[in-house]
Amino acid sequence: MDLSIVIVNWNTRDHLLRCLELIRANLAAGEFEVVVVDNASSDESAELVREHFSGVTLIENSENLGYAEANNQGIAASSGDYILLLNPDTEVKPGTLDTLLAFGKSHPDAAAVGCRLVGPDGEVQRSCRSFPKPLGVLFEYTGLSHLFPRSRLFGSYRMTYFDYSHDAEVDQPMASCLLISRKAWDQVGKFDQDFPIFFNEVDWCYRAKQMGWKVYFTAGAEVTHYGGASTRQVKPQMVRESHQSLCRFYEKHYRSRLPLPIYWFVLMAIRVNSFFASRLRFADR
Repeated sequence: MDLSIVIVNWNTRDHLLRCLELIRANLAAGEFEVVVVDNASSDESAELVREHFSGVTLIENSENLGYAEANNQGIAASSGDYILLLNPDTEVKPGTLDTLLAFGKSHPDAAAVGCRLVGPDGEVQRSCRSFPKPLGVLFEYTGLSHLFPRSRLFGSYRMTYFDYSHDAEVDQPMASCLLISRKAWDQVGKFDQDFPIFFNEVDWCYRAKQMGWKVYFTAGAEVTHYGGASTRQVKPQMVRESHQSLCRFYEKHYRSRLPLPIYWFVLMAIRVNSFFASRLRFADR
């Protein structure tokens, strides 16, 4: 089988059903499989998938295991040569899945391939970033990246200068729609469950590149992405978790490589930003 589509769901019933409908409309029968991992949703998501999409493999967890572990479950239950991680709050457009799969097959050195994500308003979402190197993170959290968004130096972390109209090799596309080679997955290994919600795909892409694989973005495939359908339900906690995951990433990959003063200074900048970001989120509620 060429393609396995893995969708992790938590209380996004309407988005999920629409996502599955469009997958069914855009791929011929027998060319793919779909695995939905439901993280103990309370909105009848699993029941409706079982009722209306009998061909879908449904894994029902009794508790919310997080994004990383649920994806590991779904991938373990799948058999395709390529795995598409797809958020339930996405809508695939005609030709998108075929284009992604063709790109992956034509780039045997690709561990993963991301595509253009556009919001429901048609605006392109900035979905590619570089790995969070010390200078890039500091420029982001000191505001220099916002002052000089076209600068490849100051905007290096969020790649604010990136042109989403051209294919390119990148570090880490968002996993909202991310094609992964089974061969690469078997070599690199599973998502690290120490990153339950955020930075699991960043960590995985980083490990893949360390092993000599490449990661690509292709502008030829496009998906509508509503964004945050699950995480906005617990937004303040997710702000904290995002920053904590970045700290975990630093501890795992940079602690032994950076001079300790630089390492601790970057961690302090992340934590200070997390403190103020959390306060602002609570104030907005």
